[in-house]
Formats: sequence, C-alpha cells, structure tokens
Amino acid sequence: MAAALITGASTGIGREFAYLCAEAGYDVVLVARNEGKLQALAAEIRQKTGRTAYVFACDLSDPHAPQALYDDVICSKIDVEVLINNAGYGMLGKFAELNAAEQMQMIQLNIHALTCLSRLFLPAMIENKRGKILNVASTAAFQPGPLMAVYFATKSYVLSFSEALHNEVSESGVAVTCLCPGPTATEFDKRAGATMTKLFKGAMDARTVAKQGWNSLKANKPLVITGRKNAAMAFMTRFAPLQMTATFARKVME
Repeated sequence: MAAALITGASTGIGREFAYLCAEAGYDVVLVARNEGKLQALAAEIRQKTGRTAYVFACDLSDPHAPQALYDDVICSKIDVEVLINNAGYGMLGKFAELNAAEQMQMIQLNIHALTCLSRLFLPAMIENKRGKILNVASTAAFQPGPLMAVYFATKSYVLSFSEALHNEVSESGVAVTCLCPGPTATEFDKRAGATMTKLFKGAMDARTVAKQGWNSLKANKPLVITGRKNAAMAFMTRFAPLQMTATFARKVME
C-alpha cells in the first residue's frame, strides 16, 4: 500500500498533513522527535481513518538521521509515494548572540535533512513514474530576515531548491511543490521565542495552510503562498531593494 511520509508530524501543519494524507487513502509514516505524541497521533489516525500509521521517532537535526530513517523505512517494506518535508524551526535574536550550536542544528534540520530525504526517496519515484514531494518553506524565503537571519536564509534555500527540482522532474510523472506559509497558529512561534512579536498577530490556522499545500501538490503547482495578503507581500518583495525588505522584516520581529 502506498504511504505518505511526513516529517515534523507531531504538531501543527505536519499533524494536519498526516490527517489529510490518511483521509486521501494513504498509509502514513509519522516522523518527529516526540515518540509519545507520534504514538497518540498514530492511534487517532488508525481509529478515525482506518489507515495504517507507522511511527519513526528520530531527531533529523542529527546529520546521520535521514539515512537511518530511510534505511528503516525500506527495511519495513513501506512504499513511500508522498514525501512531505515539513520539519523545521526558527530562532529569534541577533545572529552573533544566539546559541551557535542550535543555529547549526537549525541548518541541519531545515536544509540538510530536507535535501537528503528528497535525494533518497526521489529516484524510486522517478523510476515508478509516480510520486509527490512537498517541501515546506515560508514567506520568509522571499527576503532577508534580521533577528531571524539563519531561519530566513534556510527557507530561501528550500524555495530555490524546490523550484529547481520541480523543473527537473517535470516530465517524469513526479510532482514537486513548495509551500510558503505566512504566520501560522502552531508551536513554531513558541520554540522560536517569537510569540509576542507583531509577526504572529492574525496567524492562519494550520488545517487551512495544510489543505492549500495538499491541493497544490495534487495539482503539481511549483509554488503556493498561503493567504492573499502573504502572496501580495511576497510578490512585492521581488521588486524592492533587499535592504528595504530587510528593514521591514526587522520591524515585525521587534
């Protein structure tokens, strides 16, 4: 039975993706650090949708974790037809003052794990002429982000990588979509220390964001930006000087 693998599945957008995939008829492979939350979610999905739910608890900020996860999935004979690279986090503060090790782990998770998992699962999708990859970036991808400099930069990578990959596989039967949410009601802001910033006022709900991403992936759209306001802002940043957009981004972080 075809399965969908979702990273960062224990909460927020990832949790909603897990339900959407199960409701669409896929078995689900749930990946995150918190095994307890994953087991609880797996039980809910089994009960509510009748789909099989596998739990793989691991920390994808460990450089060796993506390969180990892939090996475990293959050994379990799970046919991953959908890969949703959702796991990621940010940190609020000045680059020179934030914990250096945590920032390097952020790069490992937001960039390295996403890239490795895409590379590991994509060849079989191309060979089978079917498959879907959705990479979760952010509206942060469209401009520099003072006070979240590394996070914004990682999401710029995800956007560029996903757009290129969409082009490369355009005739293979594989769909690649980049989802760029704006502020969303998840646990992201708490982990980032950004709960009280202007940025998260009026955040979208995670189910709405996940649905837009899922529908765009099914339609093989290269890019989806959630919310009309967010889409308009992302469009305008393409024509503004970088330092102007950096100044604006900093203001909403303060």
